[in-house]
Amino acid sequence: MQDIIQTFWPYVTAGLSVLLSLGASGHAIIYKRDSRAAVGWVGLIWLAPFIGAALYILLGINRVRRRAAGLRGEESRHLASMDAYICSLHTLDQHLPENGKHLIEMARLHARLTQLDLLKGNEIEPLVNGDEAYPAMLEAIAQAERSITLTTYIFANDHIGHRFVEALAEAVGRGVAVRVLIDSVGARYSMPPVTHRLRMKGIRTARFMPSYLPWTTPYLNLRSHRKILIADGRIGFTGGLNIRAGNVLGERPSYPTRDMHFRIIGPAVHELQATFVEDWQFTTGEVLQGDTWFAPPADAGPVIARAVPDGPDKDYDKMRMAFHGALSVAERSVRIVTPYFLPDATLIGALNTCALRGVQVDIVIPAENNLKMVAWASMAQMWQILEWGCRVWLSPPPFDHSKLLIVDDAWSLIGSANWDPRSLRLNFEMGLECYDEDLARRLQAHAENLIRAARPLTLDEVNGRALPVQLRDGMARLFAPYL
Repeated sequence: MQDIIQTFWPYVTAGLSVLLSLGASGHAIIYKRDSRAAVGWVGLIWLAPFIGAALYILLGINRVRRRAAGLRGEESRHLASMDAYICSLHTLDQHLPENGKHLIEMARLHARLTQLDLLKGNEIEPLVNGDEAYPAMLEAIAQAERSITLTTYIFANDHIGHRFVEALAEAVGRGVAVRVLIDSVGARYSMPPVTHRLRMKGIRTARFMPSYLPWTTPYLNLRSHRKILIADGRIGFTGGLNIRAGNVLGERPSYPTRDMHFRIIGPAVHELQATFVEDWQFTTGEVLQGDTWFAPPADAGPVIARAVPDGPDKDYDKMRMAFHGALSVAERSVRIVTPYFLPDATLIGALNTCALRGVQVDIVIPAENNLKMVAWASMAQMWQILEWGCRVWLSPPPFDHSKLLIVDDAWSLIGSANWDPRSLRLNFEMGLECYDEDLARRLQAHAENLIRAARPLTLDEVNGRALPVQLRDGMARLFAPYL
């Protein structure tokens, strides 16, 4: 028997390798939208038997199927209650300044892109760093009477995380229905994870796409990077802020991180809640519906807004197309603030075309990135951004994690998405497009303050890097899709 095994096992192994490679490469050929990605994966699959196919299964399959829920599926009664707040293009035209009428084309694009309504009557307040955002979020939790929903990428098990745990526990004690959804990978940024503390306090908590063992889920890339907190279905928060001590700069943390979050009151909160409801149902199977989770909308302010959910499912590529739409419509100025800047070839072309049309394009990125390989990869392609007139600014420490896009002083996109392949192709993200001159000017002023404190990155500086540095950066760029 042993002789038979020794004789035939090489043939069996080779046969399994061929079958596995055929299946994996066939999937890549059929489903990879980028032919270069398909070629790369097929080459790896065949040149590294078993290992290449395993890596493709773990890292290359970037789509999931999810059943719609909430306002985007079953909550027709609440959809009907939103009718009075749906903003027509005619109403938007009246709201926009005279030099901003062209932004209507953006609204038309995003209506087709998201299949969500543009909603009027919102108040949106920028909150800088955890110093401003956390007290406002904790106050909303303390005042909640019916429900609290919270989803985040990182919920640290530190003293800031503990404040949120205690506030949520007190809400549960008052009889408030609380649901907390934390990304499975993000939960591990602090050990032990805060999830055990949350559950010990009686807080209903779930992990988004848990991956305790590699073979339990093939979707190691598909992370929920969304940050949404909603109290009573009425007051919402979204933006780029995780829950961790480093975001409170007033406490002088060891690793300070600047960021920006936003408080939203008004009908747009329903669209944010609908996204949470969908994520929660996907993760736990529980459907959240009714007035407990969706409060009757009320007019709260002048901002016209719409959610832009993005992810490797039915919302695939929506954020990237929203970026393209903004760059194609812009007439005077584009301000981008992002911690991670690795645009693909199409976005690089759109940025350059925008600058060549005479639009002033300013991109603000950290001078010192918390992810070295991302900074190296970004620098490797920076000459493509600078050669046609885009301006790049390096903001000094502390590291800035903010995400802003402002166009022509009248339109802004806020949320969790970065300008990199992981955000735009692999993660679940949340954006909110806002049509309001006052809000856009406030965000523009914030960006200009960053620019005044920053130094410009020049083409000569990029081209003058030492050869070993250029090689290092170029090698890092090869891994850009997974940084």
